[in-house]
Amino acid sequence: MSVIILLIILSIVVAIIFLVIFFWAVKSGQYDDTVSPSIRILFDEKKHSKSMDEEEDGDGKV
Repeated sequence: MSVIILLIILSIVVAIIFLVIFFWAVKSGQYDDTVSPSIRILFDEKKHSKSMDEEEDGDGKV
């Protein structure tokens, strides 16, 4: 019987810890932007720098 009480207390403590972490994430703005991550994959990233373009044009090697 004492094991069941110990497990109930331990599960309540773990649940409270997860609840505190969830509220901290909401307060810090973790869930503010829900639209742009889903459409970010649709756009190409621009990683070209001036030095890379000059190398490609100059000797033809990448």
